[in-house]
Amino acid sequence: MLTLHRAHYPTTYDPIVLAHARALLTGTPEGKCAYIDADLREPEKILASPVTRETLDFSRPVGLLLVGILQFIRDEEHPEQIISTLLEALPPGSYVAASHGTAEYMVGDGTASGVVGAYQRGGVLLTDRDSSRFADLVFTGLELVPPGVVLTSDWRPEAGALRPSPTEVSTNAGVARKP
Repeated sequence: MLTLHRAHYPTTYDPIVLAHARALLTGTPEGKCAYIDADLREPEKILASPVTRETLDFSRPVGLLLVGILQFIRDEEHPEQIISTLLEALPPGSYVAASHGTAEYMVGDGTASGVVGAYQRGGVLLTDRDSSRFADLVFTGLELVPPGVVLTSDWRPEAGALRPSPTEVSTNAGVARKP
């Protein structure tokens, strides 16, 4: 497993987080684990990092998790190119799991503008993408795993379990396999 630091807020980060991650994320005989100080907007640097190459075996299928991060990559930062670069590096049989916050379920109650405003006041810009745009951004050319791109609470829910409303969740997710 390889995790990134500074992926959400590349201009402000806490060096203590990096120190804790390095201390806590240690490998085991069952698998390696590493943590690098990197920016998702620079996928070439991530892929070229010696830590990445020492941790992940790109001759075998790899899992790529883009969870809770894509809404922080603005369109002008070319998210399609970022994702394409990462996907090209994955060998066939690899899986991609991704989620993306969205305002598409917050219709008419002002919640969406309040959430976006709170982030903006904190200096964080969000890009709202609905489920269709999110699916095109991440999963084009991949084999989606059922149930496809849906609300995270609708992704293989437990039978009979109480689930939150779409407005409470406001995050779509999907998993796909690289052929």
